[in-house]
Amino acid sequence: MSDLSFEQMLEDSLKTIRTGEVVTGTVIGVKEDEIILNIGYKSDGIIAKNEYTNDSSVNLPDVVHVGDEMEAKVLKVNDGEGQVLLSYKRLAVDRGNKRLEEAFNSGEVLTAKVTQVLDGGLSVNVEGARVFIPASLVSDTYERNLEKYADQEIEFVITEFNPRKRRIIGNRKQLLLARKEEMKKELFERIEVGQTVEGTVKNITDFGAFIDLGGADGLLHISEMSWGRVENPKKVFKVGEEIRCFIKDINGDKIALSLKFPEENPWLLAAENYAVGTVVSGRVARMTDFGAFVELEPGIDALLHVSQISRQHVEKPSDVLAIGQEIEAKVVDFNGEDKKISLSMKALESPVDQPAEPVEAEEE
Repeated sequence: MSDLSFEQMLEDSLKTIRTGEVVTGTVIGVKEDEIILNIGYKSDGIIAKNEYTNDSSVNLPDVVHVGDEMEAKVLKVNDGEGQVLLSYKRLAVDRGNKRLEEAFNSGEVLTAKVTQVLDGGLSVNVEGARVFIPASLVSDTYERNLEKYADQEIEFVITEFNPRKRRIIGNRKQLLLARKEEMKKELFERIEVGQTVEGTVKNITDFGAFIDLGGADGLLHISEMSWGRVENPKKVFKVGEEIRCFIKDINGDKIALSLKFPEENPWLLAAENYAVGTVVSGRVARMTDFGAFVELEPGIDALLHVSQISRQHVEKPSDVLAIGQEIEAKVVDFNGEDKKISLSMKALESPVDQPAEPVEAEEE
């Protein structure tokens, strides 16, 4: 018969555990502040609420039930009261860190939900491990407000991994730049001069508008916005507006765009519409000392020389005309090759409209 007591034999039949070890147990009790596990050891394991989750709003009896199997990490074999202290969340963090290390080494693209929006960036959780994405690495453009990312799933790569210093850095900007470069390459492979494209107005300046073509921006210069005259691009376009234009030129990675479609050139029918002798209506667009330029239609201006304004003497156009004034005149010259048209208001005046010259008395 063995010299060992029943208690000794029972104790010897139970496994031994060490601090840091991962154990599996069955839930035998759940309280508001702790979970009790049977881990096949002489003492039960205890998981305090703060070692299960960082979320204080979680109610343990709602998420953990008697009979559930759980894995946990041993924090202390004996807490002084004969119980084994365990941690569920630290095991999750360890596994999450291992997952992040693998992603760091392989360059894998990860997807995770934003759990916190901080002053300096975003915090995401990957299988229990925290990743910080600095504001400068959230986007390829400056982000004034990061709140729009709250609770959103985003993609990123791990570009720095140092769990001992609690420094695990995610980078979303790198992915966006890489994808934009790929889109740019694909765009330049399929576009050519003269091709009609669709894009979105991205930015508007005094000299033109930048159009996002999906991979690269094209410049729509103010001189290419219309066959007519455009004074201020911001009065014509809005950021976010979709437009259809054509590629006028490609120089390296610079794309010049135009809305002056050749088939819409007003000069194509100008010879027919503005033949010499035709009476036309137009708007005074601008003036100089020698005459006024009259817009007959967008893209076609005609010169009304000061000498052709009236049969009466006119010192300068601004004495009798105003910018924006509608006038009627006769075409007196047409030069399609040089795109020049000359007008005359005087030609429409009747000689009787002119005041009679004073008659001097004859000397006797």
